[in-house]
Amino acid sequence: MSDMAWSPLRLRDITLPNRVWLSPMCQYSADPEGAPTDWHVAHYGSRAAGGVGMVMVECTGVAPDMRTTTRDLGIYTPEQVAGHRRLASAIASIGSVPAIQLGVAGRKTSHGVPWGNAGSRQTVPPGEGGWQPLAPSALPFAGLAVPAEMTTRDGSRILEDMVLAARNADRAGYQVLELHGANGYLFHEFLSPLANQRSDEWGGSLDRRMRFPLEMVRALRTGWPEDKPLLVRLPAEDLLTDGLTTDDMITVAARLGAEGVDMLDLSSGALVPEARRLTEPLHNAHYGPAFRAAGLPVAASGAVSEPHHLDEAVPNLVDAVLVGRAMLRDPYWPLRARGADPFESWPKQYHRAF
Repeated sequence: MSDMAWSPLRLRDITLPNRVWLSPMCQYSADPEGAPTDWHVAHYGSRAAGGVGMVMVECTGVAPDMRTTTRDLGIYTPEQVAGHRRLASAIASIGSVPAIQLGVAGRKTSHGVPWGNAGSRQTVPPGEGGWQPLAPSALPFAGLAVPAEMTTRDGSRILEDMVLAARNADRAGYQVLELHGANGYLFHEFLSPLANQRSDEWGGSLDRRMRFPLEMVRALRTGWPEDKPLLVRLPAEDLLTDGLTTDDMITVAARLGAEGVDMLDLSSGALVPEARRLTEPLHNAHYGPAFRAAGLPVAASGAVSEPHHLDEAVPNLVDAVLVGRAMLRDPYWPLRARGADPFESWPKQYHRAF
């Protein structure tokens, strides 16, 4: 087995001990105030002990109406920041780098939790605890509520929320920040001509459609320390007729680098439920070589489930991988995948198991 996936990676002043990271996956388990709970400490703590170089905490809302559900984490109140401080500290003390993904959900919001009676395709109206979605255009996601078309005032408020969220993430002790710019969230909605049908300065050509997304990145970089890296989860393409192409997104990626983004985290599709779904192993990682042309290091998630996938991906396709479902099934998947002497790789508290 190659050692490249287990070699360090430096981004700005942060050194990640290896290139196998926990992908952000929503737990829908925040307390009534939107703060992390004991579940989050246990969940993320066990993954930190499992050998990942970075634990990316799930998509966390920058504002109440930018969450997807009422059970999402937030990072816009002092109580939430206190809970995140406890969580980030636990991750770091166990030996992994604490990171957080920030969510700006746009039209993909105000729905039920996946396992509830009102699942993720069922809208929760304002009278039942939900809220009015905002989006580039008044085009709904699937069966969710029709969003209000964003005004410049809405945009200014969201940018202020993002600056505060970045500052709060720093106060909480996170070392890496990622913007969720894919999977049909607001950043993605602005970029895609299938979701953005505006005729003002925020719509039309790709150059105009990327204006507000670039402002989002500037807002985060304003609130986030210069010595800490900023990542963006980016759709490699829409996988839809007349949607974003890979060439479009490589153009966007180059602009992101100029705005202070340090690494891309590739995803694909998911703008709408009808988008084609890629399922083969390493499907997002296979876009990596093309996106490296934008001049940034590249990470990717997507069906990384076998140890040999790490060798195939790093460094030929990408610079790091994010593991998701495999680590829901087994928090110690990285330690097993590494196959090293357990007395050198596993936590000392577990040595008597071997």
